[in-house]
Amino acid sequence: MILAKVLGPVVATQKHEALKGRTLYVVQPIDKNKNSKGNTFLALDSVQARVGDIVLINREGNSCRQILQNDLAPVNSLICGIVD
Repeated sequence: MILAKVLGPVVATQKHEALKGRTLYVVQPIDKNKNSKGNTFLALDSVQARVGDIVLINREGNSCRQILQNDLAPVNSLICGIVD
């Protein structure tokens, strides 16, 4: 798992069936001091995160699919928690 900051949502006119009803966000990985670290990427939200939130992201496809309880979901980055 990695820490990241939610930058904003992604609007999709078409989504895979497994992604419907869920939000995709652009996220920026950060270090423990909240400094940017690496490139931005997309992550599917499973915890109702909002723009500006610091979140925990799982970046392993099989674990993401297990959390979603969908073996066919095309997901490899999933927001799993919001940091208080």
